[in-house]
Amino acid sequence: MRGAMLQQIRRLSDKTRFIPSEGYYPRGFTVTGLHCGVKKDPTKLDLALIHSTAPCTAAAVFTQNKFTAAPVQVSRAVLEARQGAGIHSIVTNSGCANAVTGAEGLVNARKMGQAVERAAQWGSTSVSESDLPGSTLIMSTGVIGQPIPLPRIEDGIQRAFPALGRSHEHWLKFSQAYMTTDTFPKLRSRPFQLPSGTQYRMAGVSKGAGMIHPNMATLLGTIATDLPVSPACLQAALSYAVDRSFNAITIDGDTSTNDTVAILANGQTNSGNSLTIADQKSTDFVAFRDQLTEFARDLAQLVVRDGEGATKFITVRVKNAANFADAKSIATTIATSSLVKTAIYGQDANWGRIICAVGYTKDVAVDTQTISLQVIPMDGSAPLPLMVRGEPEKVDEARALEILKMEDINIEVDLGLGEATAEVYTCDMSHEYITINADYRS
Repeated sequence: MRGAMLQQIRRLSDKTRFIPSEGYYPRGFTVTGLHCGVKKDPTKLDLALIHSTAPCTAAAVFTQNKFTAAPVQVSRAVLEARQGAGIHSIVTNSGCANAVTGAEGLVNARKMGQAVERAAQWGSTSVSESDLPGSTLIMSTGVIGQPIPLPRIEDGIQRAFPALGRSHEHWLKFSQAYMTTDTFPKLRSRPFQLPSGTQYRMAGVSKGAGMIHPNMATLLGTIATDLPVSPACLQAALSYAVDRSFNAITIDGDTSTNDTVAILANGQTNSGNSLTIADQKSTDFVAFRDQLTEFARDLAQLVVRDGEGATKFITVRVKNAANFADAKSIATTIATSSLVKTAIYGQDANWGRIICAVGYTKDVAVDTQTISLQVIPMDGSAPLPLMVRGEPEKVDEARALEILKMEDINIEVDLGLGEATAEVYTCDMSHEYITINADYRS
């Protein structure tokens, strides 16, 4: 069986099917990705830049890890000082996290932003640091505890501006520069229309494959849209979306120091509609929030599909809970259970591990007489019931094995207590996960 599993890992490692061949990119943004020397391999891109000449409203959600990385601290300060407005750029380096680097790390993160702002002023190098507007957000990812090679990054930023462009190829390079242990660039884009009738565009990238867990993870996400929206509405929409996407994924239960998902909105639509979404009760805001949630979910699910050593994509759905918080808490507990994840990797229908995880979830409402459990195959065939209203079903082991051989596995828990639903996305845990993380720094 182990030989067959390793063959499946190798097959799934070719994930080029998730890389788009074209895109629908928001107006007014230019992007690029290049190699500046943070990574040793010159063929691997390690610096990404997105820029809008028009000022953007901006919002972000950051890690809750107590050892907050320098770029997170600096980006949070920029957003607070700017009150979510007047942001032009996001610069990202991969290969070094600039985390747990003390005062030097904070200085270096600020200098990354200052280098962007100098280069943006028509290549001028005569602007003093006191004159710089602080309109850049900074992201870093990679090894923790090491200082970034700042001169190389500053040189890369100077070279990045002439390389900016709007094409699909530019966006692919942009997404590739975010990668560390990722096996494919995570890029999505789409047009969307609001009830008022105007069409807009949204594009984004995500990064992550390990140290992934709700409340952010070793994960970066950047989203851009040409929608006109106020800072307060943009932050409210992003927080709602992240809670149902990037904060609803888990790979290994480890959270990190650099997690950031940020969104820029420059309002550069060509429709002539200058109406800005500024009312969180409006139909346009609700529609945008829901569109952003669906889009963020797509990006977040790509992270799970690229989970280190993963062979399965698992959706845990908890429905008919007393409230959303209970549903999400139970789904998260199931998704982070090492016993559940290893059972699915081993294609073992040991469903007692799932019920056990429900039972030890803290501070949630559960009735052992109303709970039902089933596995839903993705090929459209009939679900496999495992428990119905507290009573176990006789399991068809042959059918269970058929389902567990599939790449996508859907676990559904019906609590029978209310109307709330939540989903959490995870992957299995394989031998390969240990190999990757035991060998990370080398």
